[in-house]
Amino acid sequence: MPLSDLQLSMARQTLDALRGAIGKAIVGQDDVVDQTLVALVAGGHVLLEGVPGLGKTLLVRALARAFAGSFARIQFTPDLMPADVVGHTLFDARGQFVTRRGPVFTNLLLADEINRAPAKTQSALLEVMQERQVTLEGTAMAVPEPFMVLATQNPIELEGTYPLPEAQLDRFLLKVRIDYPAVEEEVRLTQHVTQGKVGADLGVDDVAVVAEPQAILALQRAAAMVEVDERIVAYVVAIVRATRSQPGIALGAGPRGSISLVRGARAHALAAGRAYATPDDVKAIALPSLRHRIGTSADAEIEGLTADRLLADLLDRIPAPR
Repeated sequence: MPLSDLQLSMARQTLDALRGAIGKAIVGQDDVVDQTLVALVAGGHVLLEGVPGLGKTLLVRALARAFAGSFARIQFTPDLMPADVVGHTLFDARGQFVTRRGPVFTNLLLADEINRAPAKTQSALLEVMQERQVTLEGTAMAVPEPFMVLATQNPIELEGTYPLPEAQLDRFLLKVRIDYPAVEEEVRLTQHVTQGKVGADLGVDDVAVVAEPQAILALQRAAAMVEVDERIVAYVVAIVRATRSQPGIALGAGPRGSISLVRGARAHALAAGRAYATPDDVKAIALPSLRHRIGTSADAEIEGLTADRLLADLLDRIPAPR
């Protein structure tokens, strides 16, 4: 059943309200906020990458406050154990087995500096990210809905980081890069932090609650109803398949890349107030959808070609449907 004008209008209003609320805490970074909201509407997870101090954690805290969902944070460290993430069962003093649920039982989970923990602990998130459930002592327990993991990571060139394995990277709908702010934005940010405040941190006290978890679920259902023409799907598949033969790309994207790109295009179209996806929606979300699903070749790295540059060249080469 196609989306009604009322559903489209309500979805647009909710997303505009979320964007405005987050903007009370985040200075600039409009693309980052928009891409994070696209992932939320698509029911996916986000990997946020950037050097320390660019507001990755603040963005997640602001989003959690804006939609009034439960929120939990895990600081990933080299000694973090899988049980610290998902929970565990213990034998208490009364002689009974007690299940202690981990921080993943929440609406919005911030996995802070996920690449500072070894692969064994990183993989503890795999089941809950994919299946929306945790298995403890043979019992499957569902996490609350909506559920979203926003993982922050420092660039892998920094000391003390562990590259995420491909199986974990593939679970993230989008990989969003946060760059240094523009001059004007950095001036506003510095003024905001230093005027009449103790300390050096930006807070989320000014972020208003503008939506409830049920409204987010309604957005996700609406996004699933956005029409995607067969020609758009063929265009998406052509893009993903081209990554497997593009010079400079050693490892191409798998079928999950096509699925994620369609999901992201649907959410992007809904945010624009449309009941159908267009090639522009696909292009707008292609880089964050695919940059973490491909591997650049050694020759490309020597020439300074990044994943984004290779993907941009590929998008220019593949004709979009009219």
